[in-house]
Amino acid sequence: MLVIRPIQASDYESLRHIAIESGPGFTSLVDDPDLLHGKIERTQRSLAADVTGPGDEGYLLVLEDTDSGEVIGTTAIEAAVGLSTPLYHYHVGKSVHQSAQLGIQNVVTTLTVCNNYMGCSELCSLYLLNGHRGGMAGRLLSKVRFLLMAQHPQRFSDFVIAQMLGVADENGVSPFWSWLEKNFVKLDFSTASRMVGSGNKAFVPELMPRHPIYSNLLSDEAQAVIGQVHSKTEPALRMLKNEGFNHRGYIDLFDAGPTVEAPLNSIKSVRDSQLARVEFKPECQGQSCVMVSNTGLTDFRALICEHADFNAQDQCLILPSSVQQHLNISNGDAVRFLDMGRISA
Repeated sequence: MLVIRPIQASDYESLRHIAIESGPGFTSLVDDPDLLHGKIERTQRSLAADVTGPGDEGYLLVLEDTDSGEVIGTTAIEAAVGLSTPLYHYHVGKSVHQSAQLGIQNVVTTLTVCNNYMGCSELCSLYLLNGHRGGMAGRLLSKVRFLLMAQHPQRFSDFVIAQMLGVADENGVSPFWSWLEKNFVKLDFSTASRMVGSGNKAFVPELMPRHPIYSNLLSDEAQAVIGQVHSKTEPALRMLKNEGFNHRGYIDLFDAGPTVEAPLNSIKSVRDSQLARVEFKPECQGQSCVMVSNTGLTDFRALICEHADFNAQDQCLILPSSVQQHLNISNGDAVRFLDMGRISA
């Protein structure tokens, strides 16, 4: 059984393994012991805190295969980004150069550094280990965040973003960053990613171009990847677009990957999720596939159950007794669930 739960101190080695495999472009998980231990401790503090509005909280969840005890993936939400350290982006805009006398007009794409997403909640750190991809594991990692946000909206912003991994070569090097490195920053991609992932962002306003960049001055390779995602990120982007996320012209400062956004209350899985009381039955062979979570925080648990029944009149979700122990709840307790239809693994 695949179960989502908050990360624990005992998960450190698993988290480090994921940080190493995810590579240099995955700046929200960096192979740094202090940083990784800090993320675990911060999650525990955030879940235990009495929160009435989003602040400097972070919620890092892991996907555990309960049959083997192995942690095979991560997913996270930042409650409010850019409050203590600016979250920089490039905004893709247009500059018009024209002469009425000569009858000439030239429209040029520009890239301007900004931090317009301050205070937004961010979906981040979604990674599934190689060898465990396929089936519904990726959907569980992606959508479970919306169950948590729907159940505890006071902990999150009214506006949600997700920064998508941009294009990189087989060595993990971004062609977009290669142009910036050559002309401005003089830091290789791996070093810059590690610094940002460790919270060291002071070099961004110090070394980045202070004025808008005309994109036609970039190398052809750099221009080609603006707003494009890494091939491994395409499924995650499709899922977010199906949830109602859109790209409004903001891209990552380092690999030019798109940032997508949506109001919290317009996200499909937030809107469609329902509260119900739960009843466990040994003989349950329901025909509905649901993603279901308890309503807790420190003891949050979520999973996908392929055999469920929902009694709309009684607002009762009937589940097989076999999943009860994984949700840490009893008959009659509240759950939040999302009907996923019949999904082939």
